[in-house]
Amino acid sequence: MSATWYECKVKYRKTHETGEQKVTTDTYLLDAVSYTEAEARISEEMTAYTSEDFRIMNIKVANFSEVHPFENSDRWFKSKVSLVALDEESGKEKKTNVYLLVQANDVKEAFENTTEAMQSTMGDYTIPSITESPILDVFPYFSGEEDPLEEFKVIDTSEKLEEEKSEETEAV
Repeated sequence: MSATWYECKVKYRKTHETGEQKVTTDTYLLDAVSYTEAEARISEEMTAYTSEDFRIMNIKVANFSEVHPFENSDRWFKSKVSLVALDEESGKEKKTNVYLLVQANDVKEAFENTTEAMQSTMGDYTIPSITESPILDVFPYFSGEEDPLEEFKVIDTSEKLEEEKSEETEAV
């Protein structure tokens, strides 16, 4: 099941580096199954983020097919990717646009990260545009059941057996 991403605009009083407080409206992205869940989740996230009062100004479905976070990056970019397919009936090329949200520090890095995210794609594609997104942060849904092995640093027993066998053959 693919995730439905929701853009949530939240208005709240934010303390800036100078120490002054200003009312700002920031955009956040989260995945949810409905608008109701999106509202509940953004309320929960913002309660943990700020002690000030806040108002949810808007919630809308975002048109991102995939979200790709990258380490050591602080901004989000919207990459338009045109997938190129050959229409067998007419013999013409057909382009289908998809949008990726990619984390990067600048446009050049966003292009590189988009290319890396598209590596496993079998078909041809082009990247006609990359724009900086107003999204400040992304809150993916985790139920706590996704990676219990990773959470407790448990290694799969088949992987452990393979490692032991390779160590035994190296020792001989």
